[in-house]
This record gives sequence, C-alpha cells and structure tokens, in this order.
Amino acid sequence: MEKTFHGGVIALRNMNLTVNEGDFISLLGPSGCGKSTALKLVTGLMQPTSGRIDWASDNGSGNLGVVFQEPTLMPWAQVMDNVYLPFRIRGVPFAEVRDEVLEVLRLVGLEKFQRAFPRELSGGMKMRVSIARALVTKPRLILMDEPFAALDEITRFKLNNDLLSLREKIGCTVIFVTHSVFESVFLSDRVVVMAARPGRVIEELTVDAPYPRSEEFRTSVEYARYCRLASTALHRATGEAA
Repeated sequence: MEKTFHGGVIALRNMNLTVNEGDFISLLGPSGCGKSTALKLVTGLMQPTSGRIDWASDNGSGNLGVVFQEPTLMPWAQVMDNVYLPFRIRGVPFAEVRDEVLEVLRLVGLEKFQRAFPRELSGGMKMRVSIARALVTKPRLILMDEPFAALDEITRFKLNNDLLSLREKIGCTVIFVTHSVFESVFLSDRVVVMAARPGRVIEELTVDAPYPRSEEFRTSVEYARYCRLASTALHRATGEAA
C-alpha cells in the first residue's frame, strides 16, 4: 500500500502489514514516518494512492474505535454524554444503551464521574473518557494514535496497565502508535518499526512475553532485552531515512 500527498510527498511506500484478531501491535518510528497516516488509512478517513486494505469481513471497517492524541471531548457535555456520542451519531436513544455507557465507565474507573464536565477532570481522566467512548460500541479493532504522549510518566504507566487490563476484558485487537520504545515493548506482542522518507516498515519485533503484564515484567531482564532490540531497530530506522 502507498500514500502520496499533493505535491508529490510520499507518506508511505510498500506498506505491508498483517493484523490478526487479538493482536496488540505498536507502530514505532521517528516523526514523519507515516504512523498516523497508516492509522487514518485504516479508519477510512483517507484513501491509499495505490494498494488496498483487506478486511476479514465485509463490515470490518465499520467496526472500530479510535482514540486520538488529544481527548477531543465536548466541553459542554458531561462525561456520560461524551461516552454516549457514538450511539447518538447513529441515532440510538440513550435509554437503550444507558447500561452499556455505565458499564464502560465502570471499566475505566470513572463511574463516579459520570456527571462531571471535562474541565473538572485531570489529563489522565480525560483520556480515560476518550478510551471509554472508543470502547462503548464494543469494536473489534481499536486504533490509538499516541494517546498518552502528553501525560506525565506516572500517569502514562498507570494508563498502560489499565489499557492491557481493558483489552483482556474486552478481547479487542489494538493498533497503537507511539514514539516510546518502552511503551511499545510493555504493551505489544508485535512492535512494527517504521522508517521515514518514505514511510515503510523495516522490522517487526515479536515480544514473546505472556499477558497480563505487570510491574514485574517492566523491571525484568527480559523487558530490558526487548527494549534494547527495539531501540536498536529504531536507531536503524532513523539512520535509514532517505
């Protein structure tokens, strides 16, 4: 698959990636390597210049949730209404999905904040609302574009843990964009390393560590080894930028 923008800028070239049901894949690479572009192509927000995206089922592309870099919440709406938004867009009455909204708020630990407004929440809590909104329709695939990049490290670690816990409960597939070697290794069973100019996959690293993963894994020799491998691949990707 390839994507070329107006002016001849090649964002992606020969982008080939197989995503299996239940995968947690991180796209890791330097700025400008096409990670976010690849995610937008999967969502259908843009179309490839050449090539295609094949889904295992006809309705696959309509059965996904997206979490952006910023929470993008409606500031005038309470937490519950922000999470309800995907159903509202589809014309589904709130009364029919109230239980689903409350359940996903419980899963992300915000059931006591359902009546709060975004201005009353911390950065980490706002991102939890965004994740809840992506999960509320029970999608098969979740796309996450550097959702924790702007958060402090303690909050980021906590949300990494929570994300893996949510994934285990819901059983969805995840494609996660990040600049962080440490985050990609902790979360993923496959780290896809990309190089820039043009954006392309140069290496895939399988993280053969069982889930659930805990602080014990984060401080283990095994984790450190995988981080070194990913860091070496990322350094190579930076050097291979044309």
